[in-house]
Amino acid sequence: MSDATDIIDDADEQRFVYREDGAEAELTYRAEGGRLVLDHTGVPDAMGGKGVAARLVQSAIDRAARSGETVVPRCPYVQRWLERHPDEAGRITIDWDGAGSG
Repeated sequence: MSDATDIIDDADEQRFVYREDGAEAELTYRAEGGRLVLDHTGVPDAMGGKGVAARLVQSAIDRAARSGETVVPRCPYVQRWLERHPDEAGRITIDWDGAGSG
């Protein structure tokens, strides 16, 4: 099982990534003028059910809380995660209006 220390923020590729047994899970993002636009969460079937996607999102929230970035949750998984974790969502500024636009 992954934990936050296993997640890498690959700023060059603009993604949070977790690697296990040669496979990668990722949460892609765009950093745009003080905003962290979270685009897509992808987890291979082999990693499914291990909480990897949640850890990727947690890493993004931790980054935004540290940096003061506003989170724009365009990924449906991220949107649901934030709705289900109001304590974590309360740590950051969220642009829900920007979440629906491409």
